[in-house]
Amino acid sequence: MKQNKYDDSKFFSAYKEMPRSIKGLEGAGEWHVFKKLIPNLKDKSVLDLGCGFGWHCRFAREQHASSVIGVDISENMLQRAREQTDDPAISYLKLPIEDIEFSKSQFDVVISSLAFHYIESFEVICKKVHDCLKPGGAFVFSVEHPIFTSRNEQDWYLDDQGNRLHWPVDNYQSEGVRETTFLTENVIKYHRTISTYINDLIGAGFALKAIKEPMPSDEMLKNNEVMKDEKRRPMFLIISAVKENPSS
Repeated sequence: MKQNKYDDSKFFSAYKEMPRSIKGLEGAGEWHVFKKLIPNLKDKSVLDLGCGFGWHCRFAREQHASSVIGVDISENMLQRAREQTDDPAISYLKLPIEDIEFSKSQFDVVISSLAFHYIESFEVICKKVHDCLKPGGAFVFSVEHPIFTSRNEQDWYLDDQGNRLHWPVDNYQSEGVRETTFLTENVIKYHRTISTYINDLIGAGFALKAIKEPMPSDEMLKNNEVMKDEKRRPMFLIISAVKENPSS
């Protein structure tokens, strides 16, 4: 199923008020870790899958990437991205991630931020990304952590006074659809285990470079009391992989 909640007016109105929507990359709690895994982008061709407002696309050009393509299913997201982008080297495509069909070895780097848990088959995406990457090319992406996605009720277990007691994990080994609430009700996500993420990458021909379960930055933890609970369970999983060069 190719879900497009971001063109729902109620959902989009809530999304654009989130800190990461207003502040950009610096408002994203995982960015300080994600950024360190992105390779040198100078003179590189970059693909951003699920580009949203285009923050990562513009960052790539700030790092002197030669060209950037951002892909997103949402017209609302792309409209905002185009409004904030004045750069002919960045192009945006309205397309479900599942439908990408790029030329073989077209890109040096493929990135994606918090998009793949909305997609049914990660295995298919891995194969498509591997095909459109040049040998030695990098694939860096983040998803909601499987500990976070395991239950439909993606929330803390509270006591009678509303205090956060713990983060429950259940049905972890049962992969598939999770109908949950994120900004609005009836949001479909796909839960998969950490081993599935890793094995799908290996099966497509990638070599793993790094796996991170980031916490918010020290500055965020210091300035936001609620953020301190993010140290109690991982919310994000970030993986860096490379398309192995047959000649190496």
